Amino acid sequence: MRALIAAVALLASPAGAQTRCITTPEAEAMTLVAMPDIIQQTGIICAARLPASSLLRRTDSDFLARYQVAADRAWSSARAAIVKLSDPMIDSLLQSDFARPLLTAALAPVLVGRINPADCATIDRFVTQLAPLPPQNTAGVIVTTLRYFKAEKAKGKAIAVPDLPLCPEGAR
Repeated sequence: MRALIAAVALLASPAGAQTRCITTPEAEAMTLVAMPDIIQQTGIICAARLPASSLLRRTDSDFLARYQVAADRAWSSARAAIVKLSDPMIDSLLQSDFARPLLTAALAPVLVGRINPADCATIDRFVTQLAPLPPQNTAGVIVTTLRYFKAEKAKGKAIAVPDLPLCPEGAR
């Protein structure tokens, strides 16, 4: 889950972005776009520790296909959020058919590389429990968790949390 949250943060971490923020739906769209590659890369990292039947290891599963469809639908909203956080001039670069695959393929290994293989069984259990939910709901869980961690960090708790600039709840 931390890898997914970090993916969202890295997708939107250009210099100077802290004066702007993204709404919850925008953060969820960014999460959805990152999830298929994160799921696949997690399966690769955890292959030696999980059974072949694990959702994380099955690259041809309906589970992964649902996330890919959701990512495809979310791309235009995610792209707009990335542009909102960076520079409008980047929008033309993101219009390329190659932009999204390059962006997610470059980020996924970096984020998933932070996974401790000892945590693979817990991650697998978590993914299996979320699997019946629509991908949009899972993205919502991730963004809500990020908001919670950010609030706890603001209270002075020592929590490592990505610095995704989320707008206050209810902002548009």
